[in-house]
Amino acid sequence: MKRKIFIISLLLLSSNFLLSQTKQYSLEDAIRTALENNYETKSRLLEITKAQAAVSEAYGYALPSVDFKTGFNHFLETPKIPFPNFQSMLTNATYSILFDENVLPRDNSKYMPMTTTLQSFTQANSYEAAVQFSQILFNSAVLEGIGASGTYLQTSKVALKANIASTVNAVRKSFYTVILAKQLLEITNASFENAKKNLASVKALEKQGLVSEFDALQAEVQVENIHPIVLQIENTLKMAKESFKLTLGLPQNEDIDVLGELTFSDGQVPDVSEAVNQAMGSNYDILTLENKQKVDNAFVEITRSEYWPTLVAFGSYSLNGTSNNLKFQNYRSAMIGISLNINLFSGMRTKNKVEQSLIDVEKTEMQINQLRHAIALQVKNQINELERIKSNVEAQERNVRLAEKSYELSTIRYREGTGNQLEIQNADLALRQARTNLLNSYYDFTTARSELETLIGNVDGKYFEVYSKYLDNKD
Repeated sequence: MKRKIFIISLLLLSSNFLLSQTKQYSLEDAIRTALENNYETKSRLLEITKAQAAVSEAYGYALPSVDFKTGFNHFLETPKIPFPNFQSMLTNATYSILFDENVLPRDNSKYMPMTTTLQSFTQANSYEAAVQFSQILFNSAVLEGIGASGTYLQTSKVALKANIASTVNAVRKSFYTVILAKQLLEITNASFENAKKNLASVKALEKQGLVSEFDALQAEVQVENIHPIVLQIENTLKMAKESFKLTLGLPQNEDIDVLGELTFSDGQVPDVSEAVNQAMGSNYDILTLENKQKVDNAFVEITRSEYWPTLVAFGSYSLNGTSNNLKFQNYRSAMIGISLNINLFSGMRTKNKVEQSLIDVEKTEMQINQLRHAIALQVKNQINELERIKSNVEAQERNVRLAEKSYELSTIRYREGTGNQLEIQNADLALRQARTNLLNSYYDFTTARSELETLIGNVDGKYFEVYSKYLDNKD
C-alpha cells in the first residue's frame, strides 16, 4: 500500500513539474519575445551598425591624414652609370694650358682620347624615416559622401521600424490563430460532452424501455461523429502552436501556451480617406522607399562631384642618411605645399555615370508610386472587410443565442417524449456551427484590424523602445 502511495505521489510531482515547464505567453510577452529573437530584426540591427560605421568613415575622409614610413636599403652591388674619364679630362686640360702659355711647344699627340668609364655615385647603405601629412581642403565627393552616409543610416532605421511593425503584425496573427484553435476546441469539446451526456441519458431510458434501440444507436453515432472533429482540431491547435513558436524564434521542443481570448469589445472602423492619408505619410514600407530615393539622389550628387576640383594641403618631414660602413651622414628635409587637381576630360564617363544614377532615382520613384497605389487599395479593402465583419457580428451573436435556446428545447422535448434524436443532432450541429461562425468573425475582425494598423503605420511606440539605442536620432 505504501508503495502505491509513493508511486502516485511521484506521478503527481512529475505532472506538476511538467506543467511548470509550460511557458505561457500573453500577447505583449509574445511580441517582445519575437522582437528579441527575430532573425530579420537582428539583420536590420547589423545594417544600422554598418551604416553608423559608414558615417564615421565618411567623416574620416574630411579629417587630416598622417602617415609615417621608414626603410633601410643596402646595395649588394652599387649601381653605376657611364661618366667621362676624369684622367683624360685633367691631362688634356693641363696640356692645353701649357701649350697656350708657350711653356711647351704644341704637340697634339699629347692629348688623350676622351672616353667614358662606369662610375658609382651611390653609397651602399641608406635609410629614411618620414612623416607625411595631408588635409583635404575641398573635395565635393567627400562632402556629399558625409550626407549620403547619414541618409543611408536614416534609411536603415526606417527599415528597422518597418520590420518591427511587420513583426508585431505577424505575432498578433499567429497569437490569435492559437487562440482561435483553442476556443474552437472548447466549442467542439462542449458539443462532444453534450453528445456523451445525451448518449448516457438515452441509454438509461433504453434500459427502462422508454426509448427505442434506434434512438440509442443515433445518439451513439452522434458521439462517434464528433470525436474525429475533436482530434482534428487538437491537431490544428498543435500546428498553430508550432507556427507560433517559429514566429517567436523559440525552440520547437519548448512547451508553450497563450493567454487571452477573442472578443469584439472595440468595433471601431476608421474613415477610409483618413486611413489612406495616414498610410501615405506613415506606412513604413513607403517611408523606406522614400529614404532609399534620398540615398539615390545623394549618389547622383557624389557622381556629379567628379566635375569639381580637389584641393589638398600636404607636408612632410624626413630624416635620411647614407654610408658605406654604417657610419651614416645624416640630413633632414621638410616640405609643405598645396595641390589642385581637376579633371578636364574623362571620355564622358562622369556624364554617363550621372545618367545611370538618375535612372535609379526614377526607378525608385516609380516603385514608390506603385506602392502607394497598392497600399491605398489594401487599406480600402481592409476597411471594407472590417465593415462587412462588423455588420455580421451582431446577427451572428443573436444566432448563437437562438441556437442555444433551440438545443435546450430539443433536449427538453426529447425527455418529454415529443421530440427525437434527429432534432437534438440538428440542434447541436447548428449550435456548434453558430459558435464557430461567431468565433471566426471575431478572429477575422481582429486580424484585419491588425493588418490595417500595420498598413497605416499605427504601431505603438513602446515596441520601438526595445531598440531605442539603435533608433536614437543622436548619431
